[in-house]
Amino acid sequence: MVEFPIREGNRSMTAAEYRLVRWMLEHGHPEAATLLPQLELAEVTPWRCPCGCASINFQIRGMPEAPPGVHPIADFVFGQEDADSGIFVYENGGILSGLEVYGLSGAAPASLPEPDMLRPLSKLHDA
Repeated sequence: MVEFPIREGNRSMTAAEYRLVRWMLEHGHPEAATLLPQLELAEVTPWRCPCGCASINFQIRGMPEAPPGVHPIADFVFGQEDADSGIFVYENGGILSGLEVYGLSGAAPASLPEPDMLRPLSKLHDA
């Protein structure tokens, strides 16, 4: 196996980030699981959303940067009905690109949920 050094400015995923994204890929749209091998090579870029949310962007070691654009492959909701939030993993051009969190009834969360807090988007009001 070829080892690729982490790109300057990037960092390794935390255990919590890895666990969350892995769970989401395993339980997302059918094509989401095909990107699990890329998760092993994912780095978190230094980009931070100006709103202060917990969204992160990925770069995959040994692969070019993903082209611009967002194609959600694993989308879920979490929180209570009066404070629902959404979260999705996305790719573009077949490259795992990031994790987005957003507020549905308020500000976007500044921290990531645990996998057991997630429910399918279709269960939005089944809190």
